[in-house]
Amino acid sequence: MRTLATYRLEDGIGTIAMDDGKMNALSLDMFRQLSDALARAEADRAVIVLRGREGVFSAGFDLRTLRAGDPDAYAMVRAGFELAERMLAFPRPIVVACTGHAIAMGAFLLLSGDYRLGASGAFKVGANEVAIGITMPFFDVEICRQRLAPAHFHRAVINAEIYTPEDAVAAGFLDRVVPASALEDAARTVAGELARLDQTAHAATKLRARAGALDAIRAAIEADDDFVRAIR
Repeated sequence: MRTLATYRLEDGIGTIAMDDGKMNALSLDMFRQLSDALARAEADRAVIVLRGREGVFSAGFDLRTLRAGDPDAYAMVRAGFELAERMLAFPRPIVVACTGHAIAMGAFLLLSGDYRLGASGAFKVGANEVAIGITMPFFDVEICRQRLAPAHFHRAVINAEIYTPEDAVAAGFLDRVVPASALEDAARTVAGELARLDQTAHAATKLRARAGALDAIRAAIEADDDFVRAIR
């Protein structure tokens, strides 16, 4: 299997880097490797930095697999939804370093982090499903509902509005934008600050604060099962 996601532990910070050499398509193999990296970070009791490659965080699901409509398409979409749910409930802080474009499922991974830093630049952030003829799955709606600013929720979900990194802060996809050259250091700084929290209290508070959202997202994943199976 080609290496698509790497894991590196340094000073209690586990950096997970996605890099497929192109647009970081979220394929079934990518999800498997991300899941394995999360498991390693959890075993290491590490704060996580999840990043993409230069210029792109992720452009979303692997469209070739999605369009093929075989069992792998179902497994891929389900794996993506479940990975986001896992990130939202993860017992350690997750910092997302958005290195560029973040579209569709790539944007939903942003919404699953505890702190989201974005690189400034001519990058696109948002959910384009409606623009390309896909009715938003329940999962997509719920994960957007739990993090996007109310004034931007309908614009992002129903109107498929795509944001610059700076505008993505106001919308709720990102928490802060920094120069691309400063992104790695900024992400490690935030991760270091979060590492100083009481991790037991962090994990318990995260679950308490997100209980309603997690219940809604789990229900949405099940409600989307027929939609996802129809891909086959």
